[in-house]
Amino acid sequence: MVNASQIKEHMDVKGSDGAHIGTVDRIEGDRIKLAKSDPASGGTHRYMDLTHVREVKDGCVVASMPAQECMSTLQ
Repeated sequence: MVNASQIKEHMDVKGSDGAHIGTVDRIEGDRIKLAKSDPASGGTHRYMDLTHVREVKDGCVVASMPAQECMSTLQ
């Protein structure tokens, strides 16, 4: 699992395929809270488990699965 301190507010969150998932609002416990203002959010806060993060690279959070699969795991 990636170190949560590497993840910063306003970072893009992408799937392993490079497709956009959302934008980091903040870290809450062992989850990333995604910004509800991001068009991909549908106007609500969604949460991504840190266990689904493969790496933080080039200022982006990269999921361990393609974006569409990752979106189905968001809470």
